[in-house]
Amino acid sequence: MASRIRFGSFNQGGTPTIACFNRATTPLGVDYNKLIAALQQYVDQCVAPVWAASGKLLKTSGFIKNAWAIVFLDDADQPGALAYHDLTPEGLPLAKVFVRTTLANKDLVSVSTSHELAEMLVDPAINLMATGPDPKAVYAYESADPVEALSFPVAGIPMSDFVYPAYFEAFHKPKSVRFDYMGRVTRPFQILAGGYQIIMKNGVWTQLFGSPAKKRRFAREDRRGHRSEERAAGRLRRADVQRIQKVAGRV
Repeated sequence: MASRIRFGSFNQGGTPTIACFNRATTPLGVDYNKLIAALQQYVDQCVAPVWAASGKLLKTSGFIKNAWAIVFLDDADQPGALAYHDLTPEGLPLAKVFVRTTLANKDLVSVSTSHELAEMLVDPAINLMATGPDPKAVYAYESADPVEALSFPVAGIPMSDFVYPAYFEAFHKPKSVRFDYMGRVTRPFQILAGGYQIIMKNGVWTQLFGSPAKKRRFAREDRRGHRSEERAAGRLRRADVQRIQKVAGRV
């Protein structure tokens, strides 16, 4: 009997295929083939050994059956961009990278993509949370946000730093274990100057910032389509293929 996709729980005992396709008209600022190869190395050598969460990246022309996806778009105002919504047409995890928005923020596409990829692998349903230092709050399992400004090279291409599982375990003493890949975090739930943390308190999602400068920058950014917005919305929607094709002039 063929296995059925279980929506809401994406761990089906195997390594997911992740379809990667580019719908952006803006140049990425990095060779696309080298980017995908570096992202695969980032997953295999950095993320998977720590989080036991892996994936097989595949360059495609669009969504493919039974696969997660990463799609590169210009920005949230691109015609049809929001039709990609929060999940693939089959209801599987989807990450969106807004190229023009990323570059306008003086960020790198490779760092933004690896940020989204790491967080998608760790929390594919965008629903994991942990207790933490504030007993009245819960903390989102976003593995790259607290160290958002940091990156390191993989195959010569900058990739996002990310926190380790110990980061979400408040019982650890400072400097007792490793809390992030680059070794810059020294205690659980620490937010570095260029990072932030999403929390829910009194039934409302909000952010804690590592510095006033990060808070100001965050307020200026177009956050539509980001995981933080999807989490706050409280529901995930499948991509609307017919609308996407209509905008692209294919129907």
